[in-house]
Amino acid sequence: MDWLFAPFGVTFVERALWAGLLVSGICALAGTWVVLRGMAFLGDAMSHGMLPGVAAASLLEGSLFLGAAVSSVAMALGVTALSRSPRLTQDTGIGLLFVGMLATGVILVSHSQSFAVDLTAFLFGDVLAVRPGDLAVLAAALGAAALVAAAGHRAFVALAFDPRKARTLGLRPRAAHALMLGLLTLAITASFHVVGTLLVFGLLIAPAAAVVLWARSVPLVMAGAALLGALSTVVGLVISWHLSTAAGATIAATAVALFFLSALAAGLRDRRPGFAS
Repeated sequence: MDWLFAPFGVTFVERALWAGLLVSGICALAGTWVVLRGMAFLGDAMSHGMLPGVAAASLLEGSLFLGAAVSSVAMALGVTALSRSPRLTQDTGIGLLFVGMLATGVILVSHSQSFAVDLTAFLFGDVLAVRPGDLAVLAAALGAAALVAAAGHRAFVALAFDPRKARTLGLRPRAAHALMLGLLTLAITASFHVVGTLLVFGLLIAPAAAVVLWARSVPLVMAGAALLGALSTVVGLVISWHLSTAAGATIAATAVALFFLSALAAGLRDRRPGFAS
């Protein structure tokens, strides 16, 4: 079993493991609602829409976390404003903002002499370069995400399954949607600078989508997504160590592979004679 445990005897891989576990927990709390509400395109747009804020913060030698947060909030507010137009669908507004924000970010990053390196770091991150301070930020973000998820749980459930009923129950669906966007923003901004946008989006969508095929309650989906994210982190780091592949991308690919295995198993289950979903 040395092949399994040997990688985690190295300090930077051990820190990468803890970072992956914390990100898995944060993404499970937010990703469950992204999957249940069909907000995957929005999540992708927000994860890449951070680039202008990150690029500006980098050029000004400011806080990347603050730059990402400002950019993500601007993206969320823009989506909310455009979605209120009766002549535009939400997907249209998201697509326009996605392209506009990403293009603005690339323009800003192109002013840097290390353009390719900066953009690659933004997309793929470097989970093996996690520092103790990054782990503290992720732990605080996980605690904050848990508080938001618990406080908004009832409103989120009503919003995900019957927005009209949420309104009749006085749960203020617009406010609940804004809080849900805040949870998504927190998950993305807290995690991207450590593991990159691709890994964040992979852990945001794939584990929750895999578990929702089996679980019948929201808490079970969240718990299962966190466990699958953790499994993806462990397996991805082991594969990366032995095959010398990019750690973040390998973790994301593992999460997607687990989703397809789950979908295949669910398909076989549904074909069983006498099975009732």
